[in-house]
Amino acid sequence: MVEADPAPAADLIEVEVIFALPERAWRVRLRLPAGSTALQAFEASGLRERVPELAQAAPELGIYAHPCALDRPLRGGDRVEIYRPLLIDPKDARRLRAAESGDTLGRPKRGR
Repeated sequence: MVEADPAPAADLIEVEVIFALPERAWRVRLRLPAGSTALQAFEASGLRERVPELAQAAPELGIYAHPCALDRPLRGGDRVEIYRPLLIDPKDARRLRAAESGDTLGRPKRGR
């Protein structure tokens, strides 16, 4: 566990910062001062330096699968998630899979 700032134990909260790629995942537990933000947790995690994909981009963050503002104050036990950009819109991906499989989503095929 990483302590970002020396402070009395009563003034610290414990949070996690998570980032996942298809082939690997990172989980960093932190103790931060109460009132710390999602962005501060991301920066304190050190993941920007350790993961090349995070080096340049402004992070898209969420807490327990709910997107949040970078300045959102954290509560003890929060899990800050770092989101990757979508490579394809989920609706388009579904349409492509259906087209490739010949699935008509339960609709009768039109004959010609």
